[in-house]
Amino acid sequence: MNVIKTIREMQNWSDKMRMAGHIIGFVPTMGFLHKGHLELMRIAKQHCDTLVVSIFVNPIQFGPEEDLKTYPRDTHGDLEKLRKLHVDAVFMPQSKDMYPHGFQTEIQVKSLSQHLCGRSRPGHFTGVATVVTKLFNITKPHVAVFGQKDFQQLQVIRRLIIDQNMDIKIIGAPIVREPDGLAMSSRNSYLSHEERKSALCLKQSIDMAHKMLKEGVIDCKAIKTKIKDLILSYPFTQIDYITFCNTNTLEEVDILKDETLLAMAVRVGKTRLIDNTVLRKNMTDQADNQGSGGL
Repeated sequence: MNVIKTIREMQNWSDKMRMAGHIIGFVPTMGFLHKGHLELMRIAKQHCDTLVVSIFVNPIQFGPEEDLKTYPRDTHGDLEKLRKLHVDAVFMPQSKDMYPHGFQTEIQVKSLSQHLCGRSRPGHFTGVATVVTKLFNITKPHVAVFGQKDFQQLQVIRRLIIDQNMDIKIIGAPIVREPDGLAMSSRNSYLSHEERKSALCLKQSIDMAHKMLKEGVIDCKAIKTKIKDLILSYPFTQIDYITFCNTNTLEEVDILKDETLLAMAVRVGKTRLIDNTVLRKNMTDQADNQGSGGL
């Protein structure tokens, strides 16, 4: 496994792979890898013959009061996991190289970034779109995989690809959950034992929404009220948002359509957790879109 730390070396390596006829797959991460990340890589391997993974805690997607300094890191453990998965190259740049002195260019996906997490995390998706554009230019993939747990991020990246005419196939990977239903996230490590129990309210809310839909309830306000009551019945919880929206535009809806995204952000103690599901009105067997995040 090649561990690459400079931009030029990564670009040269990708150029050689392309010239040799390899299909390059790419999974961007911020490290502290869990089974959800590894599933993204397994999916990527099905669509490529050479896999690149990046580990980079991107400073420009964190707000001033967010957890950039305390974001969990485990470089040694991450590299061991990637070796076992037979990843071909790991790109581990430094912030000073990604954002050198004088850096002033931003990539903004306007409308999609204004909904859901964009409301409480201003500038976050500009940071995401900017770093992903740079990583694409450096690793030069044919295929990239992102988790559906970060549904808004996935839609932002898909719009970015279209608007910038990038010749990269974007694959959305299903949410990977713990045995008790909690969506896998690097930030789960912040939770205390008691907070971990309260965090299960997100998956329970998803299950309740599917149940209500099966019973014929299509009024989003009615479902939202029940979800809010459920979440707040647990200790340590504070709701950032509960939103029903169009899966493509992320604009809010009042009545469940054929396909509607239910997305939530909830603070459990000091930890901000997100989760989502697609509610399909015309399907009797509602399968949760199980998926996991990268960035």
